[in-house]
Formats: sequence, C-alpha cells, structure tokens
Amino acid sequence: MAKRNMITVKDVNIRTIQKDGKDYISLTDIAKQKNVTDPNGVIGNWMRNRNTIEYLGLWEALHNPNFNPLEFEGFRRQAGLNAFTLSPTQWIESTNAVGMTAQAGRYGGTYAISDIAFKFANWVAVEFELYLVMEYQRMKAAEQKQIAWTAKRELSKLNYHIHTDAIKNNLVPDEVTPAQASIIYAEEADVLNVAMFGMTAKQWREANPDLKGNIRDYATINELICLANMENLNSVLINDGVPQGERLVKLNQIAIHQMQVLEDNEGRKLLKAAN
Repeated sequence: MAKRNMITVKDVNIRTIQKDGKDYISLTDIAKQKNVTDPNGVIGNWMRNRNTIEYLGLWEALHNPNFNPLEFEGFRRQAGLNAFTLSPTQWIESTNAVGMTAQAGRYGGTYAISDIAFKFANWVAVEFELYLVMEYQRMKAAEQKQIAWTAKRELSKLNYHIHTDAIKNNLVPDEVTPAQASIIYAEEADVLNVAMFGMTAKQWREANPDLKGNIRDYATINELICLANMENLNSVLINDGVPQGERLVKLNQIAIHQMQVLEDNEGRKLLKAAN
C-alpha cells in the first residue's frame, strides 16, 4: 500500500503518495488552481504541449530503463497538432512510464514524481510552484527529523536486554517483589545516566520540568552510541562482580574517553550534525 501524506500550499491541500520508495505529488490537486471543476482537462492541455512531451520523455530516458522510446517518438511527432490528445493513462501504458501514476479511490487522481510535478506547477502558476517546492522541502526535512529520532530510540535499545539480563542474574535476589526489582533496575540505569550525563533521571526531570520524555530522548547520536557501549561494558562488569561504586567511576572514565574520540572523529561529527 502506498504511503500517503498531505502538504498545504497557500491554504490548498496537495496530496502526496510514496510508491516504490519515491514521492509522487498530485497533479490533480495542482490543476485545481487553474480549473477546480475540470482538473483533468488542465492536465490534458499540459500534456498536448510538445515541450511537455519532450520533458517527460527525457525524464523517463534518464530514470527508467524500461521506457519505450518508440511510442514516445510517436507522441512527440504529434504533439502540438490540433487533433492531438494524450491522457496520463495513455502515456503510462504506452511508454511504460514510471514518472507518473494514476490512482483510484479516495486518493484518486493523477500523481507525478516531484520533478515532473514541479514542472507542471510552473506551467499552472509560477508563484504556486515556488510555494510548492518550499512546502515539499519542509515536508522532507520533517521526515528526516522523524527518521533520526527513530534511529536514536532504536540505538538506545541496542544493548538493553544484555544489560537487564546481567542485572537480573547478578543483582536481583530471588525473593523480591516486582516493585523492589524495578528499583534495582532503575538504580543501574542511573549508574549509566550519572556516568554519561552527570545526573540521575530524577535530577534531570526536576531540572527540566517543561520537557517531555526522559534524559535519553534529548541525547545526541554520539551520546547514544556511547551509552550503548556502556550498557554492554556495565553488563560485563556486573557479571564480574565489580561493586557499583567502582563501576560508576570506571564507566565515567570510559564515557569521557569515548566522547572525546567520537567528537574529535570527523565521521562521527557528521552523525551529530544529522541529529
């Protein structure tokens, strides 16, 4: 199923879908800026234009190895003639085009890859094209931010089970209640928090009452990499029977060293910049 989204351009909702990992923008919605009652007619008039056909053909030749150049040449020769008509469906089916797609149902209409959609928007109204490009870029930036946040959360869970198993097997007595066990887990989580951030989860919440989530939600990628490493190291130290106080000092030293390495390494700086 195609992933659906919506962008708003000058108070107008423009539908988008993601198909085969590529973004397609609704030409139908864009066409309504020129003729709200007959958007298909607007698209059809655009596709009668010789410059349009040549652009669509060039885009397909560059991006689509299955493009049918013979059918394209036939359309190109006829483009601009009074009797020439061409619908998106005809174009797609005749040339095996992938830059445009026709959808049925609630999200029905004609969609085109962003390059082609911007070209069409320019033909409809130059000003509208500029706003469309701006909103599309904003949407993609928001998507990247969400991807980065998800990656951070997954990274923070990387060695979680190894760490909790070490606590369960070595620090949690057999005869304790779940509430008592949760205190032990929280204390060990705070060993990492103090070693990495210099404060416990409770201290962070008290210092940041207006922020949602927890201290790790606001960590950088480099800090989460370091935390993942420390979870693994703390598990080893717990299994070796090292007391908590000694582990805290050692983990803090490791955190300082690893963060220096990560921050000084140019490749890791790129990770942080993406945060």
